[in-house]
Amino acid sequence: MKISILLPFKENFSPNYAGAVSLFVKDTSKISKFKKNITIYGNTKYKKKFNLKYKNILVKKKIFTGQNKSYVDEFINLELKNNSNFIELHNRPFYLKLLKQKLNDRTYTFYFHNDPLSMTGSKSVSDRTYLINNCYKVIFNSNWSKKRFLKGMQFDYINSEKLLVINQSANKNKIKIKNKKNIITFVGKLNRAKGYDIFGNSVIRILKKYKNWKSIVIGDEPRDQLEFKHERLMNLGFVNHNKVLNVYKESSIAIVCSRWDEPFGRTSLEASANGCAVIISNKGGLPETVTNAIILKKLNSQSLFKEIEKLILNIKLRNELQVNSHKNFYLTHKYVTNQLDKLREEKLFLKNIYLKSSINKPLRIIHITNFNERHNGRLFFNTGRRLNNGFIRSGHTVLEFSDRDIQKHYKSYNDFSGGKSLNDKLHKTCHNFKPDMLVLGHADLIYSNTLGELKDEYPNLKISQWFLDPLNKYGPDYNKNKKRILDKNNYIDANFLTTSPDALNFLTNKTKNYFIPNPADKSFETLENYKNECSVDVFFALSHGVHRGKLKSRNADDREVFINKLLKYSQSIKFDLYGVNKIQPIWADQFFKVISNAKMGLNLSRGEPIKYYSSDRIAQIIGNGLVTLIDEKTCYNDFFDNTEMVFYKNISDLSEKIIKISKDEKLRKSIAKRGRDKYHKYFNSNLVSEFIVSKTLDIKNNQNKYLWHKP
Repeated sequence: MKISILLPFKENFSPNYAGAVSLFVKDTSKISKFKKNITIYGNTKYKKKFNLKYKNILVKKKIFTGQNKSYVDEFINLELKNNSNFIELHNRPFYLKLLKQKLNDRTYTFYFHNDPLSMTGSKSVSDRTYLINNCYKVIFNSNWSKKRFLKGMQFDYINSEKLLVINQSANKNKIKIKNKKNIITFVGKLNRAKGYDIFGNSVIRILKKYKNWKSIVIGDEPRDQLEFKHERLMNLGFVNHNKVLNVYKESSIAIVCSRWDEPFGRTSLEASANGCAVIISNKGGLPETVTNAIILKKLNSQSLFKEIEKLILNIKLRNELQVNSHKNFYLTHKYVTNQLDKLREEKLFLKNIYLKSSINKPLRIIHITNFNERHNGRLFFNTGRRLNNGFIRSGHTVLEFSDRDIQKHYKSYNDFSGGKSLNDKLHKTCHNFKPDMLVLGHADLIYSNTLGELKDEYPNLKISQWFLDPLNKYGPDYNKNKKRILDKNNYIDANFLTTSPDALNFLTNKTKNYFIPNPADKSFETLENYKNECSVDVFFALSHGVHRGKLKSRNADDREVFINKLLKYSQSIKFDLYGVNKIQPIWADQFFKVISNAKMGLNLSRGEPIKYYSSDRIAQIIGNGLVTLIDEKTCYNDFFDNTEMVFYKNISDLSEKIIKISKDEKLRKSIAKRGRDKYHKYFNSNLVSEFIVSKTLDIKNNQNKYLWHKP
């Protein structure tokens, strides 16, 4: 694990003439838990450097190459040898494109210390979009700077998770307010942008009127000659940082009256940390630097004079401001360094305490499956909605993302399939909703590279998929279904299948694979047929595709062959059949009305039986109190016994058992009730959805409560 910090060219990493960027990097690096892993790169002309692991990059002037370009090229050469995991860039956004050309495999974080709209590499919307797309995080020293960065940008396209405000820090010294002296301090460039002319005109009047006060000015500005002279006005020029802090410790009042929009304002920050009564202008990020201060309503010398005079005359007000300023100061080096280290740790170790703490913690889940909105309620009672109910009952916030409905709606000449628009919409939805988890159900229209991009943007995002279709090697659509599962495996944290993973040889170790039963839901499976006298012995229904809604012509189906043979074996039995012998399938409320009159339900799936596989028909049959007839080769007798389900070996065996149960109402009702009660207790949507969350997030809870899973 290695972290490289690249300072701006000519940023002096030296106590002799350190700027705000160098001080920030020095103060946070020296107490970082990653101190031993950090190397700072810069171009400093002073021999004395801060006592940290530092490499000075010497740049030779070249005729056709700018010094910044040469500086970055030299850094790239060093980085190819150093091979760091993490590169942190400060205040030169255009460096990123230069670095990405040769070091595209690194993780980048960018820090803004100035107005983004004033800097090459972040002036245009496209420049700023590039920064968002190619950085792990973009960090601002104030909310004002962040707002400037977002100016003119469309928020739907912005991953705000990447944009953070981490303020600069200062050392909170122990201060005795009673030891403060009658000193008014101004620190910074002595120019009009910093409001030095406003300060000078005001403080001269103050010094003339109040003989027991003096003023200390620290700073220089050769380009803007502003001179104010008074015997009690001391201009110290540029001094090292430690001496500045010592002046603040003694000062009673500190003035920061900038005309320009300060991105943050280190001077007011340090004055506040040292217990000064601070007077600031309401410009840029200055109000964010202090918890307690006087903010000038008008930025002129008369207004400033009045506020200084008020603090001189009102000792109680001055002392309260000093005490509260120091007491409430929280932007310490430790506080800010912890914020930075948390980001480094999160990325380098992929830690997420929020998600791993407890399954009881509410999550934001985007559930991506076909919610069938375009089918007018015909397919409402599906597994996706059952799981949705379970997620919600567990207290999670769930956003339904109906992929096929969206795709149909967004088809156009420019996007014939609608796939591009669908995936773009998922990106925007994630940017706005900030999910902790994506759950996909048969979401074939979501591109695998979309999931990869989302994983890059949200390193702690967990993704799982559930899959209900048959996976028997000799069954329908085997190769197609196999491909559908494996297509997204590089970005999926867990697969949940209604077939036992033990029976499948194509699954890889890249992804965790689990069996889940088709869940029953207490709000869907509401019938209790075991209580009723029913006129139909056996119910069975199939379809040739739920979205089609009707039978295909000349479509061969092995289940229809099975049913017709069963009819010959069981001529005395009353069957109610749909989807066979040209009788159309039934749906929704009509389906419930029909099964409410049936004693038994045949759970017959396409293809040869395979361990644990069943269509979601099983939840509808057993969940509504019908006796469930199922092939013993499905191995459901691992979960249920003969008093809860009826297992058959072949058609002849099935026929005999149907005939027996049809003549014994007591037996029929007993099996149906026991089966329904057990299925609702152990195979309900609450438990299945909880299992999906806990296994995807690798949360350790009471695994023994899942009847279908052996820890």
